[in-house]
Amino acid sequence: MLKSDLIAILVSRRGLTEQQAAVIIEATFECMTRALCAGDDIEIRGLGAFRVKDYRGYQGHNPRTGQTVQVKSKRGILFRTGKELRDRIDRGAGNNVVATGTNAKVGVPAGSSERVQTATAPAAPGSVAPGSEQNS
Repeated sequence: MLKSDLIAILVSRRGLTEQQAAVIIEATFECMTRALCAGDDIEIRGLGAFRVKDYRGYQGHNPRTGQTVQVKSKRGILFRTGKELRDRIDRGAGNNVVATGTNAKVGVPAGSSERVQTATAPAAPGSVAPGSEQNS
């Protein structure tokens, strides 16, 4: 998903203009960026948490030359998913499709005991799908 996709979703679901939606998305990301640059953590319930981690410098080795190299300390961002998001991903919720190989159960939430219609990915060009013999 791209930033432009988020803007399009706001436009379609909330009736905002594209410019209003872009301002909201930009402001949100700018606030998150400033917080992370300042070393603050960000926690969004239901989604997860962003955390800034400091990595110490160390002495490494150049694998080509074997020469000792000083690796500078740096900061990185860690993201840990929230329990609710992990559970939704496990259940396949959110898109209502549970895919397994080339088959997907369409229109029924994962774990449902309803009969489901199975959608099958199209066969490769020139191949014959199982159970559909050609009578030529």
